Amino acid sequence: MRHPIQFAHTSDGVLIAFRQTGQGPPVLGTPAWVSHLELDLQLRRLFPSLYDELSTHRTVIEFDGRGTGLSDRDVSDVSAPARARDIEAVVDHLGLESVTLFIWSLNSPAGIIYAATHPERVSRLICYAAFARYTAPGREPLGRAFVDLIRAEWGLGSRTIVDFIAPGAAKETTDAVSAYQKEAASPETAAAIMEESLFRIDVREHLPRLTMPALVVHRRDDPAVPFDCGRELAALLPHAQFVPLTGDQHLPWQGDTAALLATILTFLGEEAGKSQATAAPRATAEPAAALQIIFFSDMSGSTALTSRLGDAAAQEVLRVHDAIVRDALRHHGGAEIKHTGDGIMAAFPSASGAMECAIAVQRALAAHNERHRDEAIRVRIGLNAGEPLAEGEDLFGSAVQAAARITERARPGQILVADVVRQLAAGKGFAFSNRGRVALKGFPHRFRLHEVRWAE
Repeated sequence: MRHPIQFAHTSDGVLIAFRQTGQGPPVLGTPAWVSHLELDLQLRRLFPSLYDELSTHRTVIEFDGRGTGLSDRDVSDVSAPARARDIEAVVDHLGLESVTLFIWSLNSPAGIIYAATHPERVSRLICYAAFARYTAPGREPLGRAFVDLIRAEWGLGSRTIVDFIAPGAAKETTDAVSAYQKEAASPETAAAIMEESLFRIDVREHLPRLTMPALVVHRRDDPAVPFDCGRELAALLPHAQFVPLTGDQHLPWQGDTAALLATILTFLGEEAGKSQATAAPRATAEPAAALQIIFFSDMSGSTALTSRLGDAAAQEVLRVHDAIVRDALRHHGGAEIKHTGDGIMAAFPSASGAMECAIAVQRALAAHNERHRDEAIRVRIGLNAGEPLAEGEDLFGSAVQAAARITERARPGQILVADVVRQLAAGKGFAFSNRGRVALKGFPHRFRLHEVRWAE
């Protein structure tokens, strides 16, 4: 089935061609090094694309990057920041509030830049054969030889690249991919993208801002993007899962594609083989199944901590906070909803479980602070109860908003709860101090709040 090509305009006036397939929550995939949406249909007669498989579970959005395929070809700027504008154009044109972003290979730095500058638009990040900085000791001469060969003789250069990234592939495959690359871009554009990606780009500074859930998948013997690039990326992303795969194929539709697809679907909350009808998250907001206790933690002084310790050391402190909170959630029946950058939002079926978790977090942090006075972690915790709306894997509504506002009212090291939470936990042995009625921003009525005296 043919799917129509559409076009979006970037902020710097470049026309970007894109296509949507499948149904369900959107996944936007960055293109290969060079791409051509029309010729993709011919190439996929030989082997299915990973995006074809993924489109049975999600709406998959593909596009041709600037200078390639059906997008504007006569473009002077193909830098990573410019290619990030291609992503921005497609997301804005479709009016997507949030999207799962799939980045890979030479376009992964552009995806990182987009996610860092538009974190509210990226709900999840999937990284395959990706890198923030191309680190390949001893390989620079080979890379520069490839760039020179592409500029001098695009036909031979294209075939040489295919032989390198897909070792052992059948002649029919290498011939088809080589011909595809030659049609997808001019030799100058192809060389410029490769040269800029391999030798001129380092986007590691953006990684601490990517606090959305992230999956980093890398084949151990990838000949094009070394395994260490994936390890470094996963280590620097705040909330990344790193999944090594066996194999020596760089292209995601070569080698063990079943393992790659299964890893991605597990990360998205599905099982390989499930239909969209049975597996997809809800596309519209619905009332949650029952009363829920909403929990927020919020690290105090995280910006000052980053300024004092630096990005890497401050990120390690945040990891300690995350580990303590998640351990308490596991022991007290809480479900993590999302990471908020400086804290965690969770939900509980019972008020006593939520308060036991909050107390466990504060006690564990107090013990940590005794041992690490220079890296003390002080956290506000707020609890509210209600019937939020559920959409996908997130919770929304006034109950959630009030819980966030209550957290803002708490002091570092304090647990504040709404009166409804105190009443639900009555008779369970918790000690409270009445903090009176307070106005919460955006709410017309006042909330009676109580402090949980956890130190006692």
